[in-house]
Amino acid sequence: MRNLEPGAEAGFAAFLWLWQRLEGLGAGLPTLHLVMADWLERAWRDGRRRLMLLAFRGGGKSTIVALFACWLLHRDPELRFLILAADQMLAERMVANMRRILTRHPLTQRLKPRRPEQWAADCFTVERRRGGRDPSALARGIDGNITGSRADIIICDDVEVPRTAATPQRRRVLRERLAELDFILVPDGTLLFVGTPHARESLYADGEPLTRGFDALRLPVLDAAGRSAWPERFSLAHIERLRRKAGPDRFAAQMLLRPVDVEPGRLPAHGLRRHEGELEWREAQGRPQLWLDGRRMISASAWWDPAFGGGQGSAKRDASVVAALFVDGDGGLWLQRVLYLEAGPEVAAGSGDPAIGGDAAGVQCRQVADLMAALHLPSLRIETNGLGRFLPGLLRRELARRRQAGSVLEVASRTAKEARILAAFEAPLAAGLLSAHSSVWAGPFLTELRDWRPGGAGHDDGLDAVAGAIAAEPVRLGCAAALVTESWRPFTSGVKARTVLDEQG
Repeated sequence: MRNLEPGAEAGFAAFLWLWQRLEGLGAGLPTLHLVMADWLERAWRDGRRRLMLLAFRGGGKSTIVALFACWLLHRDPELRFLILAADQMLAERMVANMRRILTRHPLTQRLKPRRPEQWAADCFTVERRRGGRDPSALARGIDGNITGSRADIIICDDVEVPRTAATPQRRRVLRERLAELDFILVPDGTLLFVGTPHARESLYADGEPLTRGFDALRLPVLDAAGRSAWPERFSLAHIERLRRKAGPDRFAAQMLLRPVDVEPGRLPAHGLRRHEGELEWREAQGRPQLWLDGRRMISASAWWDPAFGGGQGSAKRDASVVAALFVDGDGGLWLQRVLYLEAGPEVAAGSGDPAIGGDAAGVQCRQVADLMAALHLPSLRIETNGLGRFLPGLLRRELARRRQAGSVLEVASRTAKEARILAAFEAPLAAGLLSAHSSVWAGPFLTELRDWRPGGAGHDDGLDAVAGAIAAEPVRLGCAAALVTESWRPFTSGVKARTVLDEQG
């Protein structure tokens, strides 16, 4: 352990109290700030090195953390800090606050360097014994270059903001950048996150892999009994005004620290209902029927938006998705499956030869045929733009090989994707007509729905497939391609037909 400087035995609360007096903020410290100070100091003395301080907007958390960093430099001037924020300006703001504290605080004035070049806006180096190229504090935005830096303590101050967390793509990039911090931090170093949630899939949410196992202090503006955490500054009347002004979601995230979507997407995702039931095949008077959650289904629509970019886990490339939708007699839409297909071996780049992509296409066609059988789908539409042009024939051959009923319809989309999605989703969601099975809620579709914005860069493969299924005219006639079929849909004649299919599709 390093030798501490004279006066280093002063605790953080005493250090904070001296600053409070110097700034003319009164003799007493707010209970909120004492709680923060006590938690930070105890964590440091106990050797806890993965920390997360979450406090409501305006609660003074960044100021307390800047003072904490200066207190640590007072105890050990050899420490190196990396201050990381959503952008360079925010990071420099904390470094500037640290410089001001070090210059004015009676316990740290000796640390101000003699050479002006060591006292820059984005970094500074205090008076210390150690040489080296790493400064005492370095400010960087999340997009800044930190390669080659080393730090004993990294403070991530508001790295999650709407600019970095509003869409799945932005959240993925943020996590990739934060994963690099392991290469900057020394083996026994401290990583401290400071902020408030800005997304449902927040860095600070329970179960988030990047912050799992962190010691966390959460200080919402209201405690469990409805009392203000800082009554001198945030009265209950003021908190209520903030609630009305910010709206329920933003207030819940920024003031109550609940991970919700602060920046709502374009589509009214709150209108999506949920159901747990599976399809039931029944027979009445010798004729088949399909029922779901006590309602008889009268038609079905399925849409395949094909791709060979990867399955559900693929973060960077398009997914191949099949959506299966059923309609009841009252016009209710029941989204029973959104299947993200496993693509299998990749198609050779730039090739349109079905033989080259046969393995990958065959893997997907088998999955689609399985879905059609499991859900009694009378037909399926395939978007034939691009890669999909050879898939209808392959799927027909797979159905024929199995002697499985089902029509395969080819569709070439000519409407822009954004227009299709808006036209398909807005009215059913606003009217509460669309219900999704629990398996759909558990997959990536719900995130796509919540985060979608026209012109956005995130994935919308599931949305596009479901939009196609919603917009498709329900097929109410018997299946022309069925080998042996009895239609479960009403208004169709109970015809049994045997048809010899062309094995070439």
